Amino acid sequence: MRLRSIELVLPNAAEAADYLVNIWHSVLAASPADKRSDCQPGTYYIRGAGNFPYLVALQEGESSYVRSVTYVCSQQAIDSISEKAWAKGLNVTTETPVDLGGGSGIIVELAEGELFRFITGSEEVDTINDPDLPVKLTHVVCNAEDAEKSGHLVEEILDFTVSDRTKGMVFVRCNSSHHSTAFARAGFSSLNHIAFEMADMDAVMRGVGRLRDHQFTPAWGPGRHGPGDNVFAYFIAPFGAVVEFSTAVEIVPDDYQAGAPEDWTWPENRIDQWGMSDKDFSGLKEAEAEFRFKRTWQPE
Repeated sequence: MRLRSIELVLPNAAEAADYLVNIWHSVLAASPADKRSDCQPGTYYIRGAGNFPYLVALQEGESSYVRSVTYVCSQQAIDSISEKAWAKGLNVTTETPVDLGGGSGIIVELAEGELFRFITGSEEVDTINDPDLPVKLTHVVCNAEDAEKSGHLVEEILDFTVSDRTKGMVFVRCNSSHHSTAFARAGFSSLNHIAFEMADMDAVMRGVGRLRDHQFTPAWGPGRHGPGDNVFAYFIAPFGAVVEFSTAVEIVPDDYQAGAPEDWTWPENRIDQWGMSDKDFSGLKEAEAEFRFKRTWQPE
């Protein structure tokens, strides 16, 4: 299973697309002007260098919310998730996406309203040789009222695995990458941030420089996390979401032992391995509440 994309609805989608394409640096794969039958109306599709047809969908709407977080997987995995979700009493709907790449599958609404979509048969595209493009999404992190409960639920229903627990988050993986999502101990449910996997640390640092050229400074970073061991730099995008440059997330074995909060502590006044960057706590907290999940379909 692999994390593929996130689908957002928001006002001024064109401006958000312009930021992701021309400042963040990604590729416009399709836009409303194309009038394609295989795309949601009013939607901009943003891709990276990898073989996924898009990483972020930006659909014009009156308010900001998350339509879905999409994973690609086998039909066998979809059948298993569907059966377990129904048995748990979760809301589920079958889905034939009208999104770039197509495919078929299901959407599961988790206990706190998170909308995870699982599809198979989605088309892939040729890769792009550009070291400054994001390769893929490395993780999408959710805020949670009860992060522990959310972690247990996705282990039970989605066959994900908790990789580590800290004072702030429960990190969860769906393959050998340390985490494809995490649940932040926020006390409310929403999108925490979207992380773009870059080719290497130089690509992250060039990205930071590129955004500084456009008068955008990091809200946190550059730095290196503890869990996952990845290099990071967070920015608050003009359209409200928190977006992250990331690279070199740890690849873990099947028998990786999940750490507890006491295993991930830092010296005083330090919040990552390097300890070289300040963090805009208030700005990030406000942005992390901007996009809630919103179900627009009726459960079957």
